[in-house]
Amino acid sequence: MGKILQKTFSQEDVKILSEETCHSGFLQIKQFKIQCRLYQGGWSETFSRELLQRTPGVGILLYDPKLDKLLMVEQFRVGCLLDQQNGPWALELVAGLIEEGESSRDVARREAQEEAGISINELIPICKYFNSPGGSSEKLSIFCALLDLSSVEEGIFGLESESENIRSIILDRESAQTAVRNGEINNAMSIIAIQWLELNINKLNHH
Repeated sequence: MGKILQKTFSQEDVKILSEETCHSGFLQIKQFKIQCRLYQGGWSETFSRELLQRTPGVGILLYDPKLDKLLMVEQFRVGCLLDQQNGPWALELVAGLIEEGESSRDVARREAQEEAGISINELIPICKYFNSPGGSSEKLSIFCALLDLSSVEEGIFGLESESENIRSIILDRESAQTAVRNGEINNAMSIIAIQWLELNINKLNHH
């Protein structure tokens, strides 16, 4: 599919004047001194931006079209530490980060096994997007995997070596939609996937 929108600028219209690592741990933060072209012509003054550099990630919408149910996971998320509505446990898609030598589809299959104890085959692409482009490089890919949940049981999963303590949850599609509307599902990846499911439900039922 070709481009629909004509962008004004590209990477050639940005000058990175300097780059400094501010923090390097589980997360890495860099500070850039930048100039970029202006819409009205010419170049901007030099300005600073901090960037949280993150490894690309993958999420998988696990859906059973016969039972009309989803498998999601719940786990502690430090980013939700101050969430007054739900607390720091988030209801999410099965997801993970791309490791060296892996494709996004490899990650989807690995994480489905690690976080839910299930094997998946065909993956339907949903979208790719930047999670928070104002300050983070994190780019996420979402897939849908159709599966039979009739013999799948909820359980506790995750890798102890990564301090993961993950609970799998099976819920019907209507409940997932309600959880999006009332804020119980509050993360972009899950909201995008569940809304995509509503837009494509007829296609999936005939897949």
